[in-house]
Amino acid sequence: MENPFTDEYFMKKALQEAEIAFEKDEIPVGAIIVIDNKVIARGHNLTEMLVDVTAHAEMQAITAAANFLGGKYLTGCTLYVTLEPCQMCAGALYWSQISKIVFGATDEHRGFTKMGTQLHPKTTVVSGVLADEAANLMKRFFARKRK
Repeated sequence: MENPFTDEYFMKKALQEAEIAFEKDEIPVGAIIVIDNKVIARGHNLTEMLVDVTAHAEMQAITAAANFLGGKYLTGCTLYVTLEPCQMCAGALYWSQISKIVFGATDEHRGFTKMGTQLHPKTTVVSGVLADEAANLMKRFFARKRK
């Protein structure tokens, strides 16, 4: 039997979170954290609503996952995020020791790879999952802002 819980399946859930951010007039980035094919945390950007530059989708999801697990380490967990994490979020992910990061669109300006930020040596990264969908949502958001 084929496993329905693919990276694309979970990235669609992260895209749902990004849509929530879009509707709140936040930069549309969404994140979920999964362990054993179960979503344990969700987050989307809340920087405008909370007036907090650290309220990125990943940070919201990391905090929720740590609370769910009752500890600060996210070993065995996978983060699905619609946009490549920034340097700040990559640093938090490093300290969380998350096992896997899957992201959609690349952030050519502020992404952790562009900035040269290192992740935890045990963290694996998969990029480009539903990248077009994630990038198109960002393009729609900024086109709306320019009007």
